[in-house]
Amino acid sequence: MSTKRYAVCGLSNRGLAAFVHPLMGLTGGRADGVLGYGGVSDDLSGSAQVVALVDSDPRRLDGFNAQLRAAGAAELPRYSSDAFDRMIDEAAPDAVIVTSPDSTHEAYIVAALARGVEVITEKPMVSSAAAARSVLAAERDSAAGVRVTHNLRYARTHREIKRMILGGAIGAVTRVTLDYHVDVRHGASYFTRWNRQRAHGGLAVHKCCHHFDLVTWLVGREPVEIFGYGALNYYGPRSPHRPRVPAGPGGGGADASAGPPTADPYLPGLRATGVVTDGGGQARTGLFGLPYAEQYPADRPMYIYDDAIDIEDTYSAVVAYAGGASLGYSIDFSSTWEGYRLGISGTHGSIEMLHGRGLDGEPLPGSDTIALAPLFGERSTVHVDAPSGEHAGADPEMRRDLFVGQSAESRELGLAASSLEGAWAVALGEGLWRSCVEHRPFTVAELLG
Repeated sequence: MSTKRYAVCGLSNRGLAAFVHPLMGLTGGRADGVLGYGGVSDDLSGSAQVVALVDSDPRRLDGFNAQLRAAGAAELPRYSSDAFDRMIDEAAPDAVIVTSPDSTHEAYIVAALARGVEVITEKPMVSSAAAARSVLAAERDSAAGVRVTHNLRYARTHREIKRMILGGAIGAVTRVTLDYHVDVRHGASYFTRWNRQRAHGGLAVHKCCHHFDLVTWLVGREPVEIFGYGALNYYGPRSPHRPRVPAGPGGGGADASAGPPTADPYLPGLRATGVVTDGGGQARTGLFGLPYAEQYPADRPMYIYDDAIDIEDTYSAVVAYAGGASLGYSIDFSSTWEGYRLGISGTHGSIEMLHGRGLDGEPLPGSDTIALAPLFGERSTVHVDAPSGEHAGADPEMRRDLFVGQSAESRELGLAASSLEGAWAVALGEGLWRSCVEHRPFTVAELLG
């Protein structure tokens, strides 16, 4: 089997865990169930070759090559983000994998398409509807294409539900409800990172777009319009949990005159997940020990009560689909559990599912059991054994689809996400936060032109 050549743009935690390590056969990576990174078990080095690394931070590039040397492996050619064209000339990749922060995706994707190079990009495809328009236009003018790694489609439970829908188990889909919860540790971690600012897309795009894509794929219809409400309830300077004394990294902006000193209730969880440490004034490191000195400088700490936070942490929305189906969606980023309840109603029945775990990591009772209730028949249940880590086993399935070959099941269920589907998800994410701000519905057509 011939191997394809890949350049990876962005040495993020996600880029390393989901792509670089498996493609290089560096198995046995760190497991971190709380943040969704499972132990890396795939060895795809027989069908893929990483030929170049691109990142804006030279220290991360140097650090990764040092790890390769220590493991007895050859270093990889490294390039700064402004040397992308030179990288294409010198490394000659067949495709680029974009795993940098959301707001940088557009530049890499458009540059690759202009050179006729295929693109695999992390979700969200880009951070704004305007950037999505730019990508779609560039793809129309290119011989190359874009694939978006919307991995939620690949979870076993979701594949089973899609088969039920395609098989006519509930007739035509009429209504979907998705109630999503991000627990206090995972949710708080976003507000110590770039995700907390609208300029980078915010969580309505970064996180909610995954859920919008999942539902759009299950419904099998184009999204038309979104209307939503949202607020910043848990984090930021007006948080009800903000301590009255300086607490931990970033200080917390305490008001000592507001009453007796209080502790930060989020801090133990952030420490437990390694997002923050007690070593004040130190630059951050990622899951694999690489420095984040450029992205998170030690002299500009980020914490969950900062004034700079300008996004929402709670959303409720309604989405209309072509053909008349609708979605009722909600999410909060400071919950007592992690997961979601999914309900799908159709003309001939309904499907319900719970996927969740408590703060102790244990699955909630009934988790990953799919209930099928015909409109005029007996209710039945199907339990799906969902693997732990790597997004409930979705990532290995997606990687094999991307780097080994698309399976018959993938073609049957339409698992691979296109650039247009990636653009729909981004448009719904932006439409959500814009609706919160402007108090009006937004159509996908007006956002994507």
